[in-house]
Amino acid sequence: MTNQAETDLPVLSVRNVTIDTIPGGAKPIVRDISFDVRAGETVCVVGESGSGKSVTSMAMMGLLPKDALRVTGGQILLDGEDVLSVSEGRMRALRASKVSMVFQEPMTALNPVKTVGEQVDEVLRIHTKDSRAERRRKVLSMMERVHLPDVERIYRSYPHQLSGGQRQRIVIAMALILRPRLLLADEPTTALDVTTQKQILKLIKELQEEEGTAVVFVTHDFGVVSEIADRIVVMNRGDLVETGDCRQILSAPRQDYTRMLVSSVPSMQPRCAPLTDQPKVLEVVGLSKRYGKPGKSEVLAASDITFTVRKGEITGIIGESGSGKSTVARCVMRLTDPTEGAVVLQGQDIAPVRNLRAVRQKVQYIFQDPYRSLNPRRTIAQSLMEGLVNYGMPEREAREKAARTLELVNLPAAVMERYPHQFSGGQRQRIAIARAIVMEPDLLIADEAVSALDVSVQAQVLALFEDIRERTGISVLFITHDLRVAAQICNALVVMQKGCIVEQGATRDVLTNPSHPYTRALIDAAPAPDWDFQNFRPLPLAV
Repeated sequence: MTNQAETDLPVLSVRNVTIDTIPGGAKPIVRDISFDVRAGETVCVVGESGSGKSVTSMAMMGLLPKDALRVTGGQILLDGEDVLSVSEGRMRALRASKVSMVFQEPMTALNPVKTVGEQVDEVLRIHTKDSRAERRRKVLSMMERVHLPDVERIYRSYPHQLSGGQRQRIVIAMALILRPRLLLADEPTTALDVTTQKQILKLIKELQEEEGTAVVFVTHDFGVVSEIADRIVVMNRGDLVETGDCRQILSAPRQDYTRMLVSSVPSMQPRCAPLTDQPKVLEVVGLSKRYGKPGKSEVLAASDITFTVRKGEITGIIGESGSGKSTVARCVMRLTDPTEGAVVLQGQDIAPVRNLRAVRQKVQYIFQDPYRSLNPRRTIAQSLMEGLVNYGMPEREAREKAARTLELVNLPAAVMERYPHQFSGGQRQRIAIARAIVMEPDLLIADEAVSALDVSVQAQVLALFEDIRERTGISVLFITHDLRVAAQICNALVVMQKGCIVEQGATRDVLTNPSHPYTRALIDAAPAPDWDFQNFRPLPLAV
């Protein structure tokens, strides 16, 4: 008979853990962190970028870079065994068998030159003595458990042949194939659309309930936290700020930092009215885009797309991954040629235009990841001045305009000689926005421009978009899968599914009274649609 005291022991016990750089810095980057996780429990570790969440989770897996970081104090007990004091061989044995990790980006976690079946099989091959046939049976069974379709085909597929949600399910299958006692999930849903995110969260919960797995879920998204957490650990700049029951943290946070994080989550209540009296800046009429050759290999990425963006208006395009949002944006920008239809910018159809020099000045693009879109070898001044100089502005005048534009996005002109790596993620996104608006375009296209940012930084960037729109009158085409973001910033919404528009109209009408089942499904999939994070309470019931 099992001793009651043994069953009450936590699966994971983090005790006074301190992590420092090598050589030691003036101050450790993680300081005196303690919390427990019991069987069947989900503990969410939340905080902004740089808070120490991911470093702490990597220490639990024994994956800290040995030449850069080390644990200088405390214990990490896994079923009573201190993983900080075990040998390399023992740690390898513990990984996957007792503790597994699901990483944020499955495309970097998976090997692109091996089939996904081989990669899940590899875990069993290394850690068990099962025959090849038995391993294959277990892999296919696990693929079915994570709700993958046509598992025989998936088994033979390479990562690039799967959708983002399917790749994340493969990573989860790899993590859970040996039924570990502890699952560490580091931002596993950040880049996923709301419906795929909901499926992944439900899947982790299902498998957790079946196996009694303890889960540590690292995230900056309090919407996700409210859906899955039993308890919450809040971290800030390496310190544990607050810990407690999920509902207590959401409804009555004790610390100012926690209150700031929770209240930064955008509301689902639409705020912006449509600007029907303003002139049209962009008219997309009957736009379609086909890839491949007519017949078997042809893919219809966008079909008969028609919508309008007016002066000073932010029009959002929402939908799942693969719905055609970014394809439409690229056609409008003329980064790709539309197959059919018109893209009318300030009265001129730019779809058939071959010399795009004038078009480039009128339409500017803000990408999702500013670290990849900014040249790491160019100073901020060089990045901001490049377009102006290319269009004939003298360098001195271009530098002065770049400095004024930086101030418009709340950055001092003194940063102009720095490089992108010297800024935080939120600051880099401000620089990317400044680089776009310095050209004074008629239309700004923002493609998932805030999806990878912390909620607090996201709130700042969204406020910046509104401020720029009010001060300059610029029109914005805003591509997003986050309905909360769309509710806060968009005057009008276009809902896309499988390359087609299924619904469009004023944001308040689309989100409060959707007419299409797909739109209702998107709204239902948004995390915690019934919680008012700004006021730390449930939303009042609609009358």
